[in-house]
Amino acid sequence: MHTAFFGDREREFSLTSKTILNELERTTGKGIGAIIDGLRRLSYAEITETIRLGLVGAGAQPEEAAALVSTYVPARPLGEANILAIDILTDLWVGPEQQHVNEATATGEMSAAINLAQDDDDDF
Repeated sequence: MHTAFFGDREREFSLTSKTILNELERTTGKGIGAIIDGLRRLSYAEITETIRLGLVGAGAQPEEAAALVSTYVPARPLGEANILAIDILTDLWVGPEQQHVNEATATGEMSAAINLAQDDDDDF
């Protein structure tokens, strides 16, 4: 589960196997591996569908998720939506613990990123 500010408050996002197969791959015309492999080159449809289905996977009603995406994605810089979609997909691909390392690194908290990475290495 990924939590991020979207629209007017913090929201949860989660992609499930069912929504990936039945919706994301169908609506984008790409497999999940291809979408993740091209994270930096996400199309507008991939960005919006990832966010919409992430909201649905976390419990939002489909109509509410669609309304949130159509209201808030065009109203903000596209880079914000792109980063959110990448975070949702990263959480799906590597799990939420690795996401914390990525966030610490992205915010410049190098010592936090190193400590989190070392903590993860201790688990092996």
